[in-house]
Amino acid sequence: MNSDLGADGDFTIGPDFAPAPECAVVPGTSRGTIHAFTMDSRDSKIYQGIRRLENAVTRRRDAYGNRLAANESEQSITAPYTRAVWVYVPRQYEQGTPAPLLVVQDGHGYLNLVPRVLDNLIAAKRVPVQIAVLIDSGGGDAQGSQRGLEYDTLSGRYSDFVESEVLPRITEQFGIVFSNDPEARATMGASSGAACAFTMAWYHPERFRRVICYSGTFVNQQSPPDPKTPRGAWEYHAHLIPETARRPLRVWLEVGEKDLHHDDPEETWHNWPLANRRMAAALKAKGYAYRFTFSLGARHVDPRVAEHTLPSALEWVWRGYES
Repeated sequence: MNSDLGADGDFTIGPDFAPAPECAVVPGTSRGTIHAFTMDSRDSKIYQGIRRLENAVTRRRDAYGNRLAANESEQSITAPYTRAVWVYVPRQYEQGTPAPLLVVQDGHGYLNLVPRVLDNLIAAKRVPVQIAVLIDSGGGDAQGSQRGLEYDTLSGRYSDFVESEVLPRITEQFGIVFSNDPEARATMGASSGAACAFTMAWYHPERFRRVICYSGTFVNQQSPPDPKTPRGAWEYHAHLIPETARRPLRVWLEVGEKDLHHDDPEETWHNWPLANRRMAAALKAKGYAYRFTFSLGARHVDPRVAEHTLPSALEWVWRGYES
């Protein structure tokens, strides 16, 4: 077992996960400022809002007789939402200068951890001085939900939303300028938020090239269905990565041994550990800069793993960056 948290390749850690010291508040270390605001779907040109209909059904089946996922009109209704956004600004940031960027999906879940870690890593000059934008989804989960639409869809739509609606508002409201250099832009998330992070970089590598994924939902969960990617994010490791010229991405992946549907057979296209192993294999075969961490005994989005690995994941994903 190799537990070197800073190396490239495939590694196994656990089953014990001690919090990394960089996750604690260190006396004397400068602490960044956190701004917050909300976004109303009525102001969005990209995501006006949907809500899942419980017990939605469909009569459609594929060529093998398997029931297809209900399409958007069958499983959702139009519904407005309000999302929260937090902006972490380190003390070292010089107002008005273009800054490296870290976009975090499901932002509220990382509101305490990410700023603490960045405070310590930035102070130690182990990562660049960067702005973290922590964005909540529009609500719900999985097929038919606003969160599912944002995170599980394989397209550039969510990246467009961040680029055209979130970042400009931050610049206008707080005077923060973001670097346009894709090498200065990272994105991270967990579960569907992790798949979303990869999707942001895959469809727009001219915007984002550094990715951190915890318990990535690289499974069949896209909704509404898309005939170009019929098994949703499962297509990344089954076809898209193997059959596409290597893109300039740097990808950190993690999955737990006891992650979701870990005993499910492959034909369900819904086994998280298997999907993430396949992602690592596909990235390796194409020569990507990647790190895959398999966490013994860990479950889906295990907080013990995040507190054990996030500092080294951030340091690894920013390796090679030059301002």
